[in-house]
Amino acid sequence: MELRLDAAKWRKRRGMTRLLQALGADEGLVRYVGGAVRDDLIGLPVSDVDLATRLKPQEVVERLEAARIKAVPTGIDHGTVTAVSDGQPVEITSLRRDVSTDGRRATVAFTDDWKEDAARRDFTINALSADPNSGEIFDYFGGTDDLHHRRVRFIGEPLQRIAEDHLRILRFFRFHARFGAGHPDEAGLEACTRRANDLMALSRERIADELLKLLAVDDPAPTVGIMLERAILKPVLPEIARERVRDLEALIACEREAGIDAEPLRRLSALLPRERAVAEEVAVRLKLSNKNRKRLSCAAGSELFSSPEALAYRLGRDCAVDRLLLTGKSADAALIASWKAPKLPIGGGQLIKRGLPEGPVVARTLRKIEDQWVEAGFPAGEELESIISHALRNAS
Repeated sequence: MELRLDAAKWRKRRGMTRLLQALGADEGLVRYVGGAVRDDLIGLPVSDVDLATRLKPQEVVERLEAARIKAVPTGIDHGTVTAVSDGQPVEITSLRRDVSTDGRRATVAFTDDWKEDAARRDFTINALSADPNSGEIFDYFGGTDDLHHRRVRFIGEPLQRIAEDHLRILRFFRFHARFGAGHPDEAGLEACTRRANDLMALSRERIADELLKLLAVDDPAPTVGIMLERAILKPVLPEIARERVRDLEALIACEREAGIDAEPLRRLSALLPRERAVAEEVAVRLKLSNKNRKRLSCAAGSELFSSPEALAYRLGRDCAVDRLLLTGKSADAALIASWKAPKLPIGGGQLIKRGLPEGPVVARTLRKIEDQWVEAGFPAGEELESIISHALRNAS
């Protein structure tokens, strides 16, 4: 049975008909490509649509401007222009072939050969393209069959494809975690195992980005388990021991029980020793943002305070949810996920009005009031007044 996209449905996307007309869809100059085609064929929602074209980048810009469509040269030296059609951004990339590669980046030349361009892609399921008028699928390397059998397979010789771009090692496992079933393709797995040390040549930002994408899939644990068995991550993250996959499995079960969305940083924390110093070292090595560094470090802590609410008040809701889930407290995590921290009902100015002298004693007394208020469960009324009065009587 011949596979096709619903061309009419795709053209209903905002700004798409106008864009396709500008790029010469009726002349066979443009196609839908990549992940959007793949996802549509297996019934997944399509968010971003990418186009490929036989036109050179400057021709793309000229055609867009002639049609009064905004052209943004986001990566024009590498063949990519972003069109903003009726407010909708779409990436358009000229067909390319590799001239040289060094494992981290490629030097490219433009071509008009669809198959030559498709051959640059990593896996067969990512090399599909579709005619925007008819919806006809172009599959040069057996990608539709691999999709059907839930198999992630390199295009061509896996070792060569990894040598061209070392990041494909991590991408192989990420795509298997998302689209694969059962054991990974043996040729690809063996190649990734042999070349795992190549990951050391990559920037830590690229490694972090790919790893967090892998950990964000619905259930990455089986795939992560295979990676740890094969020592794939050892060259760049030796802190992750093979047995840590059980902690990841337990966390995922807890997330589901609590009805809380997956969080890749939380899942990374499950794979690391529960030591803040280790978490901070890994965060620095992966060059995580300051916000993500703090979250990974906080998740690694062990203090749970007197109650889930106190934990969330002291450390913030995200950190509290992470710690609770990592320690198997799914019910408490579910409670805190929607909990809003109250505001301390009294301030320093009110304490001064009640007779406390100005100076450092005000801040010290306010901290004592807050500590007792939190430990007592954030009371109001008479109980709060009792805490305040006691602190004022004993202020020093």
